[in-house]
Amino acid sequence: MIFVRNLVGLACFFLLWEGVVRFGLVDLPAATDVARTLAHLVGQESFLRDVVATVLAWLIAVAVAVAIAVPAGLLLGSIPWLRTATRMLVEFVRPIPPVALIPLVIVLIGSGPAAKITLAVYASVWPVLFNIIYALDEIDPLLLDTARSFGHGRARILAMVALPHAAPFAFTGLRLSAAIALIVTVSTEYLAGSEIGVGAFIIDVYTTINGMDEVLAGTLVIGFVGYLVNEALERLGRHLFHWSENS
Repeated sequence: MIFVRNLVGLACFFLLWEGVVRFGLVDLPAATDVARTLAHLVGQESFLRDVVATVLAWLIAVAVAVAIAVPAGLLLGSIPWLRTATRMLVEFVRPIPPVALIPLVIVLIGSGPAAKITLAVYASVWPVLFNIIYALDEIDPLLLDTARSFGHGRARILAMVALPHAAPFAFTGLRLSAAIALIVTVSTEYLAGSEIGVGAFIIDVYTTINGMDEVLAGTLVIGFVGYLVNEALERLGRHLFHWSENS
């Protein structure tokens, strides 16, 4: 039933898009024209390579971000003095927009796939990191005291007590990070002059004849990928953490 409602909402959006264009209210390609262009692009190997390149870079960025954020979050959340010592650095670095770092990243590592992956990692690591820190702040001290009373060391307590408690919070952060990583990946492809990717495709076709049809078609593909990713993670979260209010 929820899926049907979602489809109805999406259909209403496309009908509204079609209507405002046909009535001349906005100077954009109609939804039906963009749909035909999209059907044509899906049959082109070069476009599919662009989509695969973007999705692969996004996937690598999310995996690296999680690999960094989980241990860092456990350390900062469980060692108060370390969290205090790094707070100024974290709060200084975190607000810097990824696009502001594009020139620096290009100078250091070039404009290839490593650039968009690096920036996507930088942007997407924070939701997971701070959700874990928040989760450890909320953990019941009795759980930690009980684990210590059984003679468990810090590493085992983190693995057996803190991590399971923080997992639903971290997964919520993962859903946010996945969306952020996709946005930054495409934006970097667009702004950093990447040779392959949906962002590179959009900037290449923008100035061509009927280019706006292809620009909007590429944009719809990214929206569809983002929807599928979020839907898959939401369903996985409900399955893995059905016992938690934060799943």
